[in-house]
Amino acid sequence: MLAVTAPHLAALGLMFQSENDFSSRLCFLLSWAILNFFWIALLRRPALSAALSLTMVVVLVLLSRFKHDVAQMTVNFVDLMVIDRDTVAFLFTIFPDLRWSVMLTGVVIVPLMYALWWLDPFRIRRLPAFAASLSCLAALSFYSLAYPDDPWRGYYDDGYFSKFARSGVTAISDFLQHGFLEADATAAVRLNIPLVDSCHPAGRRPHIILIHDESSFDIRAAGGVKVPAGYGSHFKSFDGRERIFLAESNGGPSWYTEYNVLAGLSSRSFGSFSYFVTRLASGRVERGLPLALRRCGYETLSLYPAFGAFMSARAFQTTTGIEHFYDAHDLGAEEIEPDSFFYDRAVRLMSERAPGKPLFMFVYLAANHFPWETTFRPELTPNWLPPGNRASVDEYLRRQAMSAADYAGFVARLKKKFAGEPFLIVRYGDHQPEFSPQLLDPDLGEAGIGKKLESYDPSYFSTYYAIDTVNFAPVKSPVMMDRIDAPYLPLVIQEAAGIPLDPSFAEQKEIMLRCNGLFYACKGGAEARRFNRLLLDAGLIHGL
Repeated sequence: MLAVTAPHLAALGLMFQSENDFSSRLCFLLSWAILNFFWIALLRRPALSAALSLTMVVVLVLLSRFKHDVAQMTVNFVDLMVIDRDTVAFLFTIFPDLRWSVMLTGVVIVPLMYALWWLDPFRIRRLPAFAASLSCLAALSFYSLAYPDDPWRGYYDDGYFSKFARSGVTAISDFLQHGFLEADATAAVRLNIPLVDSCHPAGRRPHIILIHDESSFDIRAAGGVKVPAGYGSHFKSFDGRERIFLAESNGGPSWYTEYNVLAGLSSRSFGSFSYFVTRLASGRVERGLPLALRRCGYETLSLYPAFGAFMSARAFQTTTGIEHFYDAHDLGAEEIEPDSFFYDRAVRLMSERAPGKPLFMFVYLAANHFPWETTFRPELTPNWLPPGNRASVDEYLRRQAMSAADYAGFVARLKKKFAGEPFLIVRYGDHQPEFSPQLLDPDLGEAGIGKKLESYDPSYFSTYYAIDTVNFAPVKSPVMMDRIDAPYLPLVIQEAAGIPLDPSFAEQKEIMLRCNGLFYACKGGAEARRFNRLLLDAGLIHGL
């Protein structure tokens, strides 16, 4: 009897420790019942069924806490739907001892489960257990659809099991309605896909460098923040204007913006699956800025500050046209490196390229990544004087100052080492830092901030984009607006560089001009859904 009751008592303890309100505890109990009755329907043994259920829940909680530590979000049911080789490879890369831990756990647990199989004296009929499991599943589904969990609760470090179960109902419902990607059922027109060699730009093609400026935005948007003298010049373009870039994430998931600026599409079109956008797009979204530039004779390469398996970055970027992908291992990066490290590698790789061929380089920076409670490489700023804000904000400003200085040094090296060669350099802030909502709305609680994040309040998603040049005059274009949605940046780059647009980008330009720089938000998502259907019909998106 103890073997039967002990797992249930342990589960109750876990519920009261990790689930904080009636709604989450109800969903925990329903999900626990589903698991138990499912195993009983298969095995007929209540002790073994409870032990297996408890093991699964404990593993889920541990994985969820680990994911929150890494990505500031708990485990979602979609993690299970899209699990792939890259995910497993990433885990085993950053935790090389994990294989042995898994093997050791198996050696301990399997004999215990085998013992429970033989020692459990109770037997329960399969049909009633199966019926009970289905009944609890129906109750959980009804409750989850009638009272959906707030999406922003995924960022809370609690409610691991209930959130996972409720997200399963939502994810399966969304997938049955429209698959992974929102798109119109039909389109009245079709895109005429060009031949590979159909690009003939007028004039000299510049080298194009796209710089991912981690967590950077003009913090003066928050009132009362003290900034150092000269702050703000880093956000200005060659013409002295500061332009706004509307990202689709806040506080952490850089891969949303990575998808925007390489594929030229919206992560929001993936709905509840948007967190997994680069993993889902790998091998399926064969459209983007690198591919368009390769059609015009460019060589394309990317410098990535983490392991290439993280969020399937390598697979996604090569799908969008990156020919040479260098991750942290390839570059010799050790943990977080200053921006100067990646600029140095960029100059070195440029020097090794064959002359005469234009180059597109995606430089992904990481020095301004959280946490800001610790001082990153203090020896690099010996004369830094904190402006007098709270410590994390002053550390953020110090890292921004480092980024601005490293970027200025990079441009100076380009001018010296590649004298006479034309460069178009585009920088963007991929999202605001995770503390920005508290600075922008200090009087709002977590629930109020969560609702503004859920509604994509522009104040929480505005960063910057800037255009700089070396030995090159950008082509004037109406798409170079003062405020653009992130998926339009590839269009801005091609227009500024004088690259003829392929039919998909020409169509997107018309959307941009019609919608005044908005993409997914234009007409309640109708323009994005129509455009996705055009890409699906053209074969540029498939399998979604």
